[in-house]
Amino acid sequence: MLDQITWDVAVVGGGNAALCAAITAREAGAHVVLLEASPRSFRGGNSRHTRNLRAMHDRPDGVLVEAYGEDEYWDDLLRVTGGQTDEHMARMTIRASAGAPAWMAARGVAFQPSLSGTLSLGRTNAFFLGGGKALVNAYFATAERLGVQILYDTEVTAVALNAGLVRELTLVSRGFPVTLRARAVVVASGGFQANTSWMRESWGEAADNFIIRGTPFAKGTVLRDLLAQDVAQVGDPTQCHAVAIDARAPKYDGGIVTRLDCVPFSIVVDCHGQRFYDEGEDVWPKRYAIWGRLVAQRPDQIAYAIIDAKADPLFMPSVFPAIRAGTIRELAEKLGLDPATLEATVAGFNAAVVPGSFDGARLDGCQTEGLEPPKTHWARTIDTPPFSGYPLRPGITFTYLGVKVSEQAQVLMNDGRPVANLWASGEIMAGNILGRGYLAGFGMTIGTVFGRIAGEQAARYARN
Repeated sequence: MLDQITWDVAVVGGGNAALCAAITAREAGAHVVLLEASPRSFRGGNSRHTRNLRAMHDRPDGVLVEAYGEDEYWDDLLRVTGGQTDEHMARMTIRASAGAPAWMAARGVAFQPSLSGTLSLGRTNAFFLGGGKALVNAYFATAERLGVQILYDTEVTAVALNAGLVRELTLVSRGFPVTLRARAVVVASGGFQANTSWMRESWGEAADNFIIRGTPFAKGTVLRDLLAQDVAQVGDPTQCHAVAIDARAPKYDGGIVTRLDCVPFSIVVDCHGQRFYDEGEDVWPKRYAIWGRLVAQRPDQIAYAIIDAKADPLFMPSVFPAIRAGTIRELAEKLGLDPATLEATVAGFNAAVVPGSFDGARLDGCQTEGLEPPKTHWARTIDTPPFSGYPLRPGITFTYLGVKVSEQAQVLMNDGRPVANLWASGEIMAGNILGRGYLAGFGMTIGTVFGRIAGEQAARYARN
């Protein structure tokens, strides 16, 4: 049946970016099929685990408080990426984000005010009521109501390019090989973080110790196929959205609850009991995504956050309980660290702390003096039992290597020519804007903005 139909638009993927593209194309009158590699129960890709979207606003708007203008948004992005971004494309995304919450709400997504402990994002980010799973369910319900054909357990294994056009897609649908034809195609199939062998090509054996926070279906099959056909590549294969998560998390699909937000109020040591980076460099929403990479670069890709009782109420706890002890020596033994070394590290840190006015909600200037690396904010002595430790591993959300696109989301070849009927949205093209680093909620922004652009452009091509 599938191989006897020529669809107007085929959307590859089942997360936020794919759903935005499919809904937009269908609303534009296109006959749309959405191809989701996962079974229905795991639909939604990484979007199932999201909580919010970063949106520009010039005044309070819905759940968004105060104002968050284009220049501040751009400055935040510029700082976390270190300038490794396309300013034109980034600003275009930022401006378009202003209309995203209203568009989403009109398609069933509900929002709520940010809760205490959610990275202090109430001014910049709109939080989804029910989280990412509720968002995904709302979009799927809208897509079904509009008449989008949704195929689960359907993996696209090849995109046949010839003379600047996608001629057909090769699929495995519920175990059966299928050839599918469409006038226009949108690829929104994510990165390759769940493909350990591909990750090893850039990271070596360290990749074996990475934990994949989201979907196990992000193997990069479509991405690798397109790059092998002379589609232009963008991004560094070693760059990714990587956070420090609880080392006790499952290998795949643990989601956002496995993230640890205690780092700014802790000291973080490696397996040798030594600190290696400034835990208080900046507010957590602008620095939480560097810690996965930092831990990935440490021996055995493991680290430990150490706090005392004063810090316990300052962050959202992990789904896994803290490892607690009455003394630093006892804690070291429970964590498998050398007790004398950890005691010396804590003592050296405590001696370097400069007394100040602690404020966990802002940059407070409570710092160390004469310590390397320093701690520039939220530095308090670790001296009040019980002491707690959390083991950390790199938690990979998505990779930044992707396909190069135009500002109209059209996929480009290495010679600069666009593929006439191929567009991309979401993580498979996020590297056009995210060269490195991450800004909380920005992945959802990219997926929403470029998903809508890709869906509109694909539908227009199919009609004409």
